[in-house]
Amino acid sequence: MKKIGLMSDTHSYLHPDVFRYFDKVDEIWHAGDLGNTELADKLEAFKPFRAVYGNIDGADLRVRYPLNLHFELEQVKVYITHIGGYPGKYAPGIKDELLKSAPKLFICGHSHILKVMPDPALQLLHINPGASGIQGWHKVKTLLRFELSEGNISQLEVIELPK
Repeated sequence: MKKIGLMSDTHSYLHPDVFRYFDKVDEIWHAGDLGNTELADKLEAFKPFRAVYGNIDGADLRVRYPLNLHFELEQVKVYITHIGGYPGKYAPGIKDELLKSAPKLFICGHSHILKVMPDPALQLLHINPGASGIQGWHKVKTLLRFELSEGNISQLEVIELPK
């Protein structure tokens, strides 16, 4: 079993409570728009860290992290990208990639809108953790925690960060 902390769209702002909320996770995943390398360094020093770059990330982050991340953990195939859309409204090229890679868990950011929804047609769970930074139109900063174990995704928690 692996406990995962998921975030996106920090835009160079790392809320101090992230360390408290992610204290007991095994890995932290970031769905893009990190903002700067200092933020990435802090998260990498804290826990094992996986990330993709987003549309606001500069060359320093684009050489460090991929645009798309495919991996398997605890028998769950995972695909993370920054701009992905959601079931019924995937971004251009994403549905083809989902059909090709057949993940069980598809994660993206970009919209700053927290969404957790199944896609029965593609047999996957779509997650957008919303935004945990202070840039953007969102009113609430959010994080997610969940567990992966033996091919299952469970114990999903939404965390609203204080102002």
